[in-house]
Amino acid sequence: MDSPTLISINALPDWQSELKNAVRSVSQLLDLLGLTAADLDNPALANADFPLRVPLSFVRRMRLKDPHDPLLRQVLPTEAEIDPQPGFQDDPLAERDHAPAPGIVHKYQGRALVIATQACAVHCRYCFRQHFPYADNRLSPTQWQQALDYLASQPELHEVILSGGDPLSLPNDRLADLIADLERLPNLTTLRIHSRTPIVLPSRVDAGLVRLLEQTRLKTVLVVHANHAHEINDEVRQALAPLRQAGTVLLNQAVLLAGVNDSLAALTDLSQALFNADVLPYYLHQLDPVRGAAHFDVPDARGQQLWRELQASLPGYLVPRLVREVPGDAGKRWLNQ
Repeated sequence: MDSPTLISINALPDWQSELKNAVRSVSQLLDLLGLTAADLDNPALANADFPLRVPLSFVRRMRLKDPHDPLLRQVLPTEAEIDPQPGFQDDPLAERDHAPAPGIVHKYQGRALVIATQACAVHCRYCFRQHFPYADNRLSPTQWQQALDYLASQPELHEVILSGGDPLSLPNDRLADLIADLERLPNLTTLRIHSRTPIVLPSRVDAGLVRLLEQTRLKTVLVVHANHAHEINDEVRQALAPLRQAGTVLLNQAVLLAGVNDSLAALTDLSQALFNADVLPYYLHQLDPVRGAAHFDVPDARGQQLWRELQASLPGYLVPRLVREVPGDAGKRWLNQ
């Protein structure tokens, strides 16, 4: 597959500066890519309720003058988002029914999720938490203590998952405080972090973060989120390498998205690009039916066909599990057939 054309934008000096200068307007994004509104099949939505946000480092991986670029499609708001579709809703995973303490989502045995922040380095148009009530889950010191008390009261819990938003949107000192508090809970053995930031903003993986994950007593797992091979470049590979060398397990979860990666070639290239970055494919999620994302939906039958083709094309360790998250199930529902 040909490499995507890069945009000549000088790198900013540190990840926080780059995040502060992320692209936040449709017109700026189209200008950077040499596109106009007339080039788009679906009109862009300049004032979306879920605003555009994308770091320049991710924009540089998009192809110039290509309105169908798979990375652009993931971040560009379009009028398809305001077309209501039956079954697509604000809380598709019923997370609000599994919130026993502020900032905690506890659905599965042995592990619980902490909503560490509402901030993300990038706003993905298919995000299942784009309507999440973050205002009710902000972790003030009092609420964080309530969350810790809940985690301590569940002796069967051994793993905490930091999520959000994106937990790596937090600075290292804030992450260090969170991890130190979790380390004091004797029932916890594993810290899992779900983050798209190392993919879209690889400069975030600095020496302080690597040291923090290397020094914790907890076993660390980083589940990154890449959906297309063009997301993984040298910058990403170089960012992830110190984490692997420090002992963090690196996995990837992708979402099957129409017009982005719903082909055998795209999924094969993604698995191979992940492996070249020392990341193992973990999950291939079917789209969560969140309001505004129906245009990304790929039917289960098509997903299963693609998974069978992928299984026939790649060694087993490069074939992610095809799953759907269904409210009320005891775990992810495997669709591998």
